[in-house]
Amino acid sequence: MERVKIILKSGKEQSIRRYHPWIFSGAIKMMSGSPCEGDLVDVYDNKNEFLAVGHYQPSSIAVRILSFTQEEPDVAFFREKIRRAIEYRQKLGILGNPQLNVFRLIHGEGDGLPGLIIDVYNNVAVMQMHSVGFYLIRNEIAQLVAEMLKDRIVAVYDKSEATLPHKSEVKAVNEFLYGSSEPVIVTEYGYKFKIDWTTGQKTGFFIDQRENRKLLESFSEGKDVLNMFGYTGAFSVYAMKNAASVHTVDSSASAIELANENIAMNFSDASRHQAFKTDAFDYLHNIKDKYDLIILDPPAFAKHNDALANALQGYKRLNIQAIEQIKPGGVIFTFSCSQVVTRENFRKSVFAAAANTGRNVRIIHQLTQPADHPVSIYHPESEYLKGLVIHVE
Repeated sequence: MERVKIILKSGKEQSIRRYHPWIFSGAIKMMSGSPCEGDLVDVYDNKNEFLAVGHYQPSSIAVRILSFTQEEPDVAFFREKIRRAIEYRQKLGILGNPQLNVFRLIHGEGDGLPGLIIDVYNNVAVMQMHSVGFYLIRNEIAQLVAEMLKDRIVAVYDKSEATLPHKSEVKAVNEFLYGSSEPVIVTEYGYKFKIDWTTGQKTGFFIDQRENRKLLESFSEGKDVLNMFGYTGAFSVYAMKNAASVHTVDSSASAIELANENIAMNFSDASRHQAFKTDAFDYLHNIKDKYDLIILDPPAFAKHNDALANALQGYKRLNIQAIEQIKPGGVIFTFSCSQVVTRENFRKSVFAAAANTGRNVRIIHQLTQPADHPVSIYHPESEYLKGLVIHVE
């Protein structure tokens, strides 16, 4: 069956010629047929010159590009993409590292597979499809992953129920596509964490903060540490190596339970750690000069551009409270994981917060996601994690 042909408006091909992997609906001049969501389509410029092939979806991002050359995105095509992703992580020293068996195997646009996320937890691969195009070939992708990591994994789990476009008519069901497994224990730089991909956020764990947690460890010696929005308590585990005390705060009772479990799994004496189930903003009101080190790692405040202004105000308000309350000479690790919030947006919010308090604030480090969450230079939007380490006098 011949693929639907999409013709772009004059001038709208320029970003595609610069290898940006998205085509927006407003750039489309006409279509040769009526593609279904998830169909492969061929994209041409206004002069009928081939540009790309990709997955179609009836939304603002109309096409997610798989290739800029005229080729067939078949099983061999995806095998080669996954092979390159595996080889890249081997070269990084991530895949096959005995100190590290939790990592991202496929990072969407960063690995040339927009709409596909795969994380590895010990011997289980967990997939999330963010496009119907990939959801329709989920079994083929699962088989490729199982084949290419055959000595390393026993199961592939699809967790796409909540990640397909919300207007999609396809209703995903979370399930094992290959093998099966109970929740596992993973190792990250020697620390152990319990992972339950069926109930956890994202695919089960915030792998993207790995290097930032390692950096935090070096700041925590002898400090009283507060981990806000603590979730699984991963930052708290790293801080516990050297800290005088560590407090974990989260509004979820199950998160608090998991944080306590992870602390106990790594430290025989967990008396230096306490966890509190409460609202983050409420907790930050009355902690004046109580903590030397505060971690602010909230969930995404903005999923879409129309929520950007409110998100930036949220980051400002959160950082004002932390900067006001921290001990003189204290350090704050502050983050945004909202894709629509740029690095500059976030820095301006923290600047506005600091100015509001009148305290002297220095930037020690500027943080991002680790190398197994690669950012394509042609797709800056895939740099979603932004962070600052600031010193407050």
